[in-house]
Amino acid sequence: MTKLEALCRFLVPCIGNSRTSPSPPPAAKKRLSTSLRDDLDEKQHPSLVQQQPQEPPSCCSSPATPAANLAPPRPSRTMVIGTIFGHRRGGHVWFCVQQDRLTIKPALLLELSIPTSGLIQEMQCGLVRIALEFNAADSDDSELGRCPLRSVPLWTLFCNGRKLGFAVRRKLTQQTKIMLKTMQNVTVGAGVIPCKFHDDKEVMYMRANYECVLGSADSESFHLINPDQLPGQELSVFLLRTR
Repeated sequence: MTKLEALCRFLVPCIGNSRTSPSPPPAAKKRLSTSLRDDLDEKQHPSLVQQQPQEPPSCCSSPATPAANLAPPRPSRTMVIGTIFGHRRGGHVWFCVQQDRLTIKPALLLELSIPTSGLIQEMQCGLVRIALEFNAADSDDSELGRCPLRSVPLWTLFCNGRKLGFAVRRKLTQQTKIMLKTMQNVTVGAGVIPCKFHDDKEVMYMRANYECVLGSADSESFHLINPDQLPGQELSVFLLRTR
């Protein structure tokens, strides 16, 4: 057999097979499937076997968990009307809290030992923090440790960190009732109103909305809200009872 015949014998079957044999199917594209498949061999493809979803931690399984019950309650926030007033000469500062301007009877009425002129000087720096503290352990009346916070009759007064005397809870008198009724149409503002029951015939006042934050049965605070969210006077009054 010549070399040409041997070469033809070898090439002819290869060419025939390439014409008759079908082309292999295209490789399947790999796609991510979220359905469960039972045709995978766990031994050959352990990484492709879908794992069972794990249960969430016990802290997230139910909203009613012991940890949630132990969380401290959020402070309650409400809007009130706060009025600071006092006689310009020889008078002391009063702080009145009303649920709204149409309700004459105040929810809290305190007379502070700060002179009106002294508070004006403190307000010139733009920041006033008035803290009223009551230590129930030093009181002979045990009921004052359990009564509503606003019912405490006498407080120790601190203004911007300095002890300046005391604050006394007052009842609504006829004079104060007439003055509050005079300011009934005032929502926010400051000014002077006439007074007939004092040697000083004028009473200075500043009325604004306050945010009342009730932290607990032993703590409450009032924070002045500046109109139109503009920077201005910052004034807060804190009530704190210790045991």
